[in-house]
Amino acid sequence: MAQQRGRAVNRSPRRPGSPPVPGTRGSGPTVDLAGLRRVVAEVAAAEGYDLEHLSAKRVGQRWSVRVSVDSDAGTDLDRIATLSRRISTALDRTETEGQELVPGEYDLEVGSPGTDRPLTAPRHWRRNLGRLVRARAGSRQITGRIVESDDEGVVLDVEGATRRFVFSNLGPGRVQVELSRLADDGIDDGIDDEGEDEE
Repeated sequence: MAQQRGRAVNRSPRRPGSPPVPGTRGSGPTVDLAGLRRVVAEVAAAEGYDLEHLSAKRVGQRWSVRVSVDSDAGTDLDRIATLSRRISTALDRTETEGQELVPGEYDLEVGSPGTDRPLTAPRHWRRNLGRLVRARAGSRQITGRIVESDDEGVVLDVEGATRRFVFSNLGPGRVQVELSRLADDGIDDGIDDEGEDEE
């Protein structure tokens, strides 16, 4: 059965800290994306999550920091809220240690990927067992349901026939939203646009 996907969000406003350090974006301060990714990835891993996406965007006088995580066990609201608090605590700790990764005030949003996230890593395919996907195999597009997946490739049910594809010959997969399955399984399509500065 396909895992339930949602976009649980927890916002953590930050108190004004030390004066912002000069940045390279325009004439104002900028976010240390490499440092931010390192801290967030460490906290996420400690909670059993993989960091899938990280972005930072200036919104008025504040930064909007968006974090997307996933795990083999899926996500739920309580775990996402706990992870958000621990990421916020870790960022505050780095500031007290003299390293300001996000200058000024920020809003932190932590959630799970939507079904529009391309499947580019073996774990992405594994976590979407049972879903219908579309991908390019060689010179043609194929559509099939994920039957099984490992570190080397994936087995798809293509029009009633099972076929194995190795990832080196397979392009990014796209989960196909099936309205009937959404209704039957209670799946949230979780569609979310990501268009900010990212690493």
